[in-house]
Amino acid sequence: MKKIVLFGAGKSAYTLVNYLAKEAKAQQWQLTIADINCKPWEGKFSSEIVDLVPFSLDNEALKHSLIQESDLVISMLPARFHPSIAEACLLHSKNLITPSYVSPEMQAMDQEAKSKGLLFLNELGLDPGIDHMSAMKLIHHLKEQGAAIEGFESFTGGLIAPESDNNPWHYKFTWNPRNVILAGQGGAVKFLHNGRYKYIPYHKLFDRTEIVHIDGYGDFEGYANRDSLKYIDLYGLQGVKTMYRGTFRRPPFCKAWHVLAQIGATDDSYVMEDSENMTYRDFINTFLKYREKDSVEIKLAYYLGIDVDGDEMRLLTWAGLFEKKKIGLKRATPAQILQHLFEQKWALESGDKDMIVMWHLFNYRLNGEDHRLESAMVVLGDDQLNTAMAKTVGLPIGIAAKHILNGNIQARGVCLPLQADIYEPILQELEAFDIRFIEKQVF
Repeated sequence: MKKIVLFGAGKSAYTLVNYLAKEAKAQQWQLTIADINCKPWEGKFSSEIVDLVPFSLDNEALKHSLIQESDLVISMLPARFHPSIAEACLLHSKNLITPSYVSPEMQAMDQEAKSKGLLFLNELGLDPGIDHMSAMKLIHHLKEQGAAIEGFESFTGGLIAPESDNNPWHYKFTWNPRNVILAGQGGAVKFLHNGRYKYIPYHKLFDRTEIVHIDGYGDFEGYANRDSLKYIDLYGLQGVKTMYRGTFRRPPFCKAWHVLAQIGATDDSYVMEDSENMTYRDFINTFLKYREKDSVEIKLAYYLGIDVDGDEMRLLTWAGLFEKKKIGLKRATPAQILQHLFEQKWALESGDKDMIVMWHLFNYRLNGEDHRLESAMVVLGDDQLNTAMAKTVGLPIGIAAKHILNGNIQARGVCLPLQADIYEPILQELEAFDIRFIEKQVF
């Protein structure tokens, strides 16, 4: 009997756990869920198929025991803990899957993993994950036809489904709130556009957006991710003139977020004095000039040169940023104050559904003619457990786990899902879950 151990079984792992449990029953595997809180899974599966083990990362002995007894390890823990799991997998010669970006610590294990015939498959979720696989499928297809790819753009967004979209930001938290607040910070934003390198400072990031229309779902606005340039070599697109990857929001989200970024309200580098007694109106006012006779709204609009009745002010007013309501957080950074507010305003309500949107654009030359190909994926959540995020993160991992255990994937070392024997079966099975791309040849 083959055994899988899954470290971490929070909300993002909900679909993954159910997929693995179903496959374990069909293929006579054993699934062990190792999580600090196993209560949500109690009584849901036969103990012969799924074993629940309360687990914390400070229990080294249990970690090694679980890995040693397994045939495949999956880590859904926060990314910073993957190297610790990977080191134990090296020690006990076990294959590993994670959804996270390859860290330098993980990459350093590549040669030893190869020498032991192990596969450490990373970046196998949504973004990174489905973005890699869907892009590589089209890149390989176009190259096989003899096409010269000149431009590639890609955007992904974790958003709210149209039927649950009931606020002017057209947004609710469907994943880590802190990551949303700090998006775009902490690294250079750089990309390639028409053969020229482009760089965007953080305070201008949300002002440099582009609109993308997706049939049946309307307009989305995209802002650039940190480093698009690394994908040129990763995707084998040397010589490409445009390489741009970004994140989707709905208009006019970015216009209002641009205001918050410009005044410094998203800064996480210092603590604000007396923040617990400050109101949200005071919070905004701390970033503005002292003008006794002018309102906070007028000062903000004048400072940034925006219309006091425009979209930006409308969204900030709805969020409560001009209200005389106490924040109540001690020694908080501006970003923490903003997160505290938006966790109340952008919280998912009972019955809300989320939505994942991914879009690729290829500009290429074939037989002496220019062509434009668009490929779009839209996935809707079923409820607050079977979310679009949980499906698109968990299902690729579950499908890959099945193929690794059945010996269908030959790659070894620290890998990404960039080769056909990995991405083809995953993308094919994802279609059975209504996760598919619709291609549109524009010209």
